[in-house]
Amino acid sequence: MLRKYQTSIGSFTRKSTFFWASVGATVGLANLWQFPYLASIHGGGLFILLYLACLLIVTLPLMVTEAVIGRHARHGIVLAMDGMVKNAGCPPFWRLAGPLSILAAFVVLSFTAVFGGIVLAYIFFGATDRFEGASAASATAVLSELVSDPGHYRQFMAWHVFFMILVVAVSARGVVKGLERSMRMIVPCTLLLMLVLFGLAAMRGSLQSGIDHVLVMRPEQVTAASIKAAFFHAFYTLGLGMGVWAIFGAYSTSHTRLKRSILAVVLMDTLVAIMAGLMMFSVAADGSSLEGERGFSLLFVSLPVALSGLPYSQVVIASVFLLVVLIVWATGLSLLEPVVGWFREWTGAPRGWSAVIVGLAVWFAGLASLFSFNLWTDYRIGGATVFRWLELVAGGIVIPAVAILIATFAGWCITRRFAATILGNAPVVFRRIWFWVMRLVLPVVAAWIGLQYTLFSLGSLCDNGSAAIWCQQPTASAEAQNRAPEDSPVEEDVPPKTPEEAVLPAENGQPEPDENAPKEGDILYHSV
Repeated sequence: MLRKYQTSIGSFTRKSTFFWASVGATVGLANLWQFPYLASIHGGGLFILLYLACLLIVTLPLMVTEAVIGRHARHGIVLAMDGMVKNAGCPPFWRLAGPLSILAAFVVLSFTAVFGGIVLAYIFFGATDRFEGASAASATAVLSELVSDPGHYRQFMAWHVFFMILVVAVSARGVVKGLERSMRMIVPCTLLLMLVLFGLAAMRGSLQSGIDHVLVMRPEQVTAASIKAAFFHAFYTLGLGMGVWAIFGAYSTSHTRLKRSILAVVLMDTLVAIMAGLMMFSVAADGSSLEGERGFSLLFVSLPVALSGLPYSQVVIASVFLLVVLIVWATGLSLLEPVVGWFREWTGAPRGWSAVIVGLAVWFAGLASLFSFNLWTDYRIGGATVFRWLELVAGGIVIPAVAILIATFAGWCITRRFAATILGNAPVVFRRIWFWVMRLVLPVVAAWIGLQYTLFSLGSLCDNGSAAIWCQQPTASAEAQNRAPEDSPVEEDVPPKTPEEAVLPAENGQPEPDENAPKEGDILYHSV
């Protein structure tokens, strides 16, 4: 067995693989169910410019830092941070960034796999014409039957298992035969299918409606909440704080230009989000049927209803959710990789067994989220389901904490000479911006985002009748309840409706929420 710091975890064979794998890691569900909504209510093209500014000034330096740390050490985030902290002579406290990254990746993957199971099921639902002539009530009933109905939880579990098999089967084949080959196939196919669907939406729908909602600049809609929403989306949509960039940096070839590739990845991620918004608002009858929709209500209710009126709707809906499956599959592979890499470095176990063991652990942990939508929906701690707490801890505490640790370590512990060494050949202007962002800007921004996320989330639990201690304090609960949606960065960046918001047809034909279903906001924003 290889000793510590002698573990070979593998590497890519082509320099372009880093780009394809990184695009697969960054393009996630948030590009589909969150970005179009944010752009439509926060100024359209002006919000896109704000979002790009947040990416380039704040989050891009952190992405580069995680990647170059992994590349310099040629290890996953745990051993990479361990070695760099020792070499820099800094206190062991900074090494916490490694284990916390693995924890965040594990937790986020556990409920991402649950979402992947839902999307897989929707390919089947679309192909079998479950949405023929669908209304909002009937489409929500389909989602409720799969996710929220306690009598159908085994079917939900089967789709969950199916998705995990897809992820583990690829990972078990290794870095080259599994991850590299799959990413070089999945991501280009995803982009090609998106272009085809975009062309269909432009021909069959109203492309001008999509342009009006997403690209047209509306200065009157830009407020302080728009800047907050741009910061939150930029921070949570790129897979930061979960060891993904470190492991991809460790796998990258010596002649891969990391900084240039990461910039290209950021621009590609933004382009995909813009295209998704244009497609969604183009296929809607008048564009307004999707206004105010995001999250599960947009992806699994409003979108199938809008697509059901198109010719050959069975093929179209199945193709759309095939696209979504490819996106979530690439996300799952990216999130599993740092955990498998860490497990191999920790135990020295073969790649195949490491992938299977970690995959089983992720599947088992995912059952807590899955059951939170049906069997355990009435069992709440502090007003929240188990899934809600998992997402809150990962998104509000662990991921921001990792960002703060890595940024402060890079900005305050390592020397400028060593920083220049690991950054490689970079313009002087970039180095100076990187240094001050790491030292001052990013720790403050990450702390602010994490604090706002956590406080608002805890306050919003009081709406579920929670008797938790924070609900007894008027300042916390009143602020959460009185704050308008536009004033809350977390609320602006989260899908507001949960998949278990079952609806029953009322006498007047309008959907009526099930009184046993969780309330709005039970799914927060996360790095999917």
